[in-house]
Amino acid sequence: SAGPLLAAFVVLPHGQSSVAWFSLAALLGIVLLINVGHWYKTHGVTRLAHAAGSQASRAPRGHVVLAISVLLALVFSKYVYLASLTSYYTFYLIDHFHVSVRHAQLQLFVFLAAAAAGGMIGGPLGDRLGSKYIIWASILGVLPFTLLLPHANLFWTAMLTVPIGLIIASAFPAIVVYAQDLLPGRTGMVAGLFFGLAFGMGSVGAAVLGKLADHVGIDFVYALCAFLPLIGLLAAFLPDVQKYQGRAAA
Repeated sequence: SAGPLLAAFVVLPHGQSSVAWFSLAALLGIVLLINVGHWYKTHGVTRLAHAAGSQASRAPRGHVVLAISVLLALVFSKYVYLASLTSYYTFYLIDHFHVSVRHAQLQLFVFLAAAAAGGMIGGPLGDRLGSKYIIWASILGVLPFTLLLPHANLFWTAMLTVPIGLIIASAFPAIVVYAQDLLPGRTGMVAGLFFGLAFGMGSVGAAVLGKLADHVGIDFVYALCAFLPLIGLLAAFLPDVQKYQGRAAA
């Protein structure tokens, strides 16, 4: 989420060559991830194997397939909408409100910071209230804001992106936890499936939206994307995971 700040205060004044200094931070991240990988190899795999042996899913296969399909549809709607903002929000602000590049980057930072906070908040809230309730709240809570966004002025556009980022990002941890509860002992498969598809759908969505914006304009794209969270109403078909966990415990 700090990328727009770097673009506004480092890249714009000093040029693209200034980005090279940030490769040092990337190298530090690589070193940290290598250490995390070594720790997981010796500790994490054993813990997950024990968890897999102590849990068993009693959910019918048909219910599992339906639930995973619904969750994938939710990931599609959320990450294509996020792609519309992360990739084209600055162009929308410049084209629609005629703001400077720096101003547009700062507003993008506000949205990304809200999304980062939402991702961190969503996990603990899901643990406390239940993943399914967080998924529902992210659908019903974000829809009014996304529908208002294409019709707002500059000030309210900035204000609306804060709850949009918070609410829409809070759902992803809940979605992953819900899927892991549905398929206990398959943490790696679930995480790989949802994280991989999230990034993949976001990338493909950004490309498709960019092509569409070239033909019909960025304003139309944002008006269209405002309805994407409606796909989240499919969450009504999600089964109650706690019911199956109760059967497994019995």
